Amino acid sequence: MKVKVGVIGLNMGKSHLVNYAKCKDAEIIAICDINRERLIHTKEEFNVPYAFEDYKELLSMEELDAVSIATPNYLHKPMTIDALRAGKHVLCEKPMALNAQEAREMTEEAKKSNKKLMIHFNQRFFPECRFLKERIEKGELGEIYHVKTGWIRRGSSALGWIPTKYPLGWIHEKSLSGGGSLIDIGVHVLDLALWFLGHPKPKLVLGSTYTKFGDKIVEKLRLTFDVDDLASAYIKFDNSTSLFIEASWASYIPEEIIYTFLVGTEGGAERMLKGGKSSLSFFKEINGVDIDLTPNPKTKYYENPQEHFINCILQDKEPLATGEDGVRVMEVLDAIYKSASIGKEVYL
Repeated sequence: MKVKVGVIGLNMGKSHLVNYAKCKDAEIIAICDINRERLIHTKEEFNVPYAFEDYKELLSMEELDAVSIATPNYLHKPMTIDALRAGKHVLCEKPMALNAQEAREMTEEAKKSNKKLMIHFNQRFFPECRFLKERIEKGELGEIYHVKTGWIRRGSSALGWIPTKYPLGWIHEKSLSGGGSLIDIGVHVLDLALWFLGHPKPKLVLGSTYTKFGDKIVEKLRLTFDVDDLASAYIKFDNSTSLFIEASWASYIPEEIIYTFLVGTEGGAERMLKGGKSSLSFFKEINGVDIDLTPNPKTKYYENPQEHFINCILQDKEPLATGEDGVRVMEVLDAIYKSASIGKEVYL
C-alpha cells in the first residue's frame, strides 16, 4: 500500500516533493500553489496527476491520505486545521505557527481528528544529529548542563542574506511571519537544542532582538520590515540546565555557520554546518588525556523527514517531531520576543 500525498506551497514544498519522490511507499498525486507558472512547471517536472490553485480543492480529494503544508507562516494554522478536518495526515513546515496559542489549537485538532501531525524540523534528520542524539540517550556525555547554539548569516551588503524573494515580502511583516530571523532560522537550532536536552521545562528567558538592516530593505525594495534581523537569548530550565541561542539574517561575521555545542559531565560535543559541509566532534577525557573524536555517521542509514512521515502513517507510530514539540518551541519563541519587547526576563 502506498500513501497518497499532496504538497501545498511549491517554494519550500519543492524539497518535500524531492524526498517524497525517493520514498517507495509514497505516491504524489496532487500539488497546489497560487503561482500558476510554478504550478504547471512543477506538475510536469514531477509528473503529478492533479494541480490546484485553491488548496481546498486539493483537500477535497477523497483518495488523498496526507499533505505537506509548505506555505507562508500565517497560513500554517488555518491550512493544517482544514487538512486535519478533511481527514488528512499533516506534515507542516516550520515554524509551526505564528505563536504558541495557534500551535496549541493545531495539536488539539490533530487529537480530535486522530491524524498524524508532524512538524518539519528537518535538522533532526541530518545523520550527524540523529547519531548525536543516540549517543546522548546512551549517556555518553553524562549530564548535559549547558548548550550554546546558533544560526548566523553574514550581511556585509545592504541586503546581506536577508530573504527578499517572497510575494509581498510577507516574511518581513510580523503579522504574517510571527517574527524575523529567530522564528525563521533560529527555530531550527532551538528545536535541535531542546530535543538534545530531552525537552526540560523552561523557567526563565532573557531575550534581545535587533533590526539593523531593515531600513535598507525598506529603502531599496519598499517592503514593510518590522521584524528582527538578529536575536539572542539566554534560557534557564527547571533542572538548572542553561541554553544560549543566537540567530541572524545579516551580521558582520566571518561566514555563515549553524552550530550546536553541548557541555556534559562526561564529555562534550559540537555539531557544525559551515560552507555546505556538516561535521560532528566529541570531546572526552580518557585516562587523563584529552581526546577529540570525529565519527562519520553518514555511513549509517537514516530516514529523511518525508520518508519518516510516511512510515509513521503506515506503522501508526508517533512522529519524531510531534505537534507537541512544535508547541514547546513556540512557547520559548514567544517568551524570547516578549522579553525583548519589555526589556527584562520572562518567567514561565
